[in-house]
Order: sequence, then C-alpha cells, then structure tokens
Amino acid sequence: MYLASTHLTSPGVFALPVTPRTARHPDSFAYPTRRTRIRIVCCALLSLKALPGRVRGKTVRAAKARSEANDTSRRSAFLATVSVNGSTLPAFAEAKSASPLELPKFGVGAWAWGDRLFWGYDEKQDPEIRAAFDVCAKKGVKLYDTAELYGPGRSEELLGRFIKESGLEDAVVATKFAPLPWKLSRSDVLAACQGSLERLGMSKIDLYQIHFPSPWKNEEFWDGLGDCYEKGLVRAVGVSNYGSEALRGVHAALKARGIPLASNQVQYSLVYRYPELNGMKDTCDELGIKLLAYSPLGLGALTGKFGEKLPEGPRRSLAEKWLADPAFADLLQEMRRIAKGGTASQVALAWCMAKGAIPIPGVRTVRQAADNVAAMNLMLSAREVEDLDLAASKVAPVLTPEINPMVRQSIDTKRVMFEA
Repeated sequence: MYLASTHLTSPGVFALPVTPRTARHPDSFAYPTRRTRIRIVCCALLSLKALPGRVRGKTVRAAKARSEANDTSRRSAFLATVSVNGSTLPAFAEAKSASPLELPKFGVGAWAWGDRLFWGYDEKQDPEIRAAFDVCAKKGVKLYDTAELYGPGRSEELLGRFIKESGLEDAVVATKFAPLPWKLSRSDVLAACQGSLERLGMSKIDLYQIHFPSPWKNEEFWDGLGDCYEKGLVRAVGVSNYGSEALRGVHAALKARGIPLASNQVQYSLVYRYPELNGMKDTCDELGIKLLAYSPLGLGALTGKFGEKLPEGPRRSLAEKWLADPAFADLLQEMRRIAKGGTASQVALAWCMAKGAIPIPGVRTVRQAADNVAAMNLMLSAREVEDLDLAASKVAPVLTPEINPMVRQSIDTKRVMFEA
C-alpha cells in the first residue's frame, strides 16, 4: 500500500494534495475522488500514530531492517577520528557541492506553516509566524524550505508573501514536488513546478526537489526535474528521502544531461543518525551532494521541552518513549553542559552543522526563531562533537527507518529508493 505521508517524522505531510489544474492526465490515469484522497491521508496519519501498528486492519509493510545502527563495524568507522591542528575531529568530510547554487549553511523549514493535521495550524497564527520569519530574516537566515503539500499550498503562499512584504531579495527558496500515485509523467513535475511558482509569486525557484520516492515512474520524475532546470524554472534541483542506490541513479540520469544534483534532504539529528551509519552521507559527500537535515531537533525532543509538557498528536507517544529512557535524559544533560548558557536546541543544530549538514528546523514563534538562529554562531569543538556522539549512541532507538511508511523499492525497476 502506498501511503501519502512523507517525512513521517518531520517535514512530512499529512494533508490533502493540491487540486490540479485538470483532472485529465496524459496517461488517462483517473484522478482519485475526494473520498479516496481523504482515505490516503487518514491511512498515513494512522500509520504514524500506530508506529508501526495496523492501519484499518492492514499491517503497514516495513522493509527488513539491515540494522546498520547495530553494526559494530559501521559504528567503529563512524567514531573513527583524525587529527587536525592538534584536535580530533569526526572522520566525516563535508560534500564539495557540484551545483552552481551555493546553499547557506543554515535554513528554516516551513512545514508547520499551514499544516493542520500534524501541527494544528490556524490562520490566527499567521501574525506570529510572520514575526518569527522577520526575526530569522533580520538575523541573516537566507534559506527557506517548503513544499506543495505543506498546507497544502498554504506554506508556499505564506512564504512568498512574507518574502515580498519584507523585501528579502536574497532569499534562497526551496520547495518540493510530491510524486503522488496518480502522477505518472515528467509533465506532472513541470505542472507542479509552475503551480509552486504561482503560489510563491516567483519567476524562478532556487532549489526544486522531489519530496519522496514514488512506487513507480521515478525515472520520469527525474526527467521532469531536468526539464524544469533546462526551461529556466529553477536554479538547482535536488531530492528528499533518497537512499544511496537511488541517489546514484538520479545523479547519473541528471549528469547525462549536464545537470548537477544539488541536495538530498533527509531526517538527521542526534536521535536519528542513520544517514551517518548506513553510508548514505558518504554517498552524498562522494557525489558532491549537500545533505539538508530535516527534523534536526528530533520533532522537538532535543529542545528538552517534552519534560515540561507533552506534545499533542502523533508526537506524544514518541515523547513518552524518550522520556522513559534514562540515556535520553543523559543526552539532554550533556547538551546543556555543552551549551554553556545557551540551549539544548542550539547545540543540536550546531551538531548538525559540525557534521557538514544544513539543518532546517521549523519555527512558528518568535521565541523559537530567536533560539534557533543563535545556533548559527555556535561552533562546537571536536571533543564536544565526540561527547555528543557517544551520549547519543546510548539512547534507545525511537525513530527508526522501519516505522516510516516510505516506499522502499520501486515496483518497476526494483531499485532500492529509501534507506533512512
């Protein structure tokens, strides 16, 4: 079963897709009824709450775990260090980007700007969201990540309006195409890109990404990305939630057309380090692909606020599991020690940057914005990064690839699409 949830635990989307301009598709694929679309979304939401439970009596299929996180040799390789100017640093190289677009080292995710099902958005929140955006802009944040499914469409509309009204001329805007199962051709990517441009009120998107793997026709969507680039609709292209094999496939397909693959946006944090441990980050570095880290605060867990008040909705069961683990409390204590008067959130974001990733935390309030952007000036020492790695390695897995309903393998090509 294909689930319309993406980013199960972060910029994920539990919202109805934007109604297309026309219900007719080149391949005469019948556009789902409103009831069918609602059922898809409900199944996605229930799959998250079940973790991984059952959805309306049908077991959510999860691919067999390769359990890289428990592989001793990979963990040893991850913890290997090298000496740099007398200091030990984690043995990770930062990807030298092959894309002409220079991505900022820090950004903001706009999933919550319009998402009602997961984040409880209400139009009354718009002034506070706008104020949070202004704080980010004034503090030098340039990169803003959204998607056609966030809201749906509302996030793009708000971001475009905020940028225009604030006069932020050098903003770098990233958005995403959603390869939902009724989208079957490269022309669907072009149509979606044009829709995003209209909602954003822009003539060109800085970074256009495929939001998540499709159960089929992935190569069609890669061609569509290339078409958007060649037609001048976008400055750079990327993907999201792709594993190493899928990355190599899309990278090769675009390279054959002289188009660089700029980025892969994946879940990555101190409580979800699988991209490091399964070799995917190494693949990004090898191919010159930047890694964008969504949910760098672990859905809020790494802020340390869950002990004060449990979150509502699907995150509640996750929070309860973390709070029951003494090793998680030890991790938070280590983060606060390293913060030296700062916050745990800032340390979590600085850790991502120290690994060569670009964190894109969400912000909905002025307080969150001010807290997060302060991380841009926080530099962790090699020893601090190593201490955080060690503390995080002792936390029992709560977020795992197995509970994510992402498409693991393409039906038509048998290519492995998702790993973590």
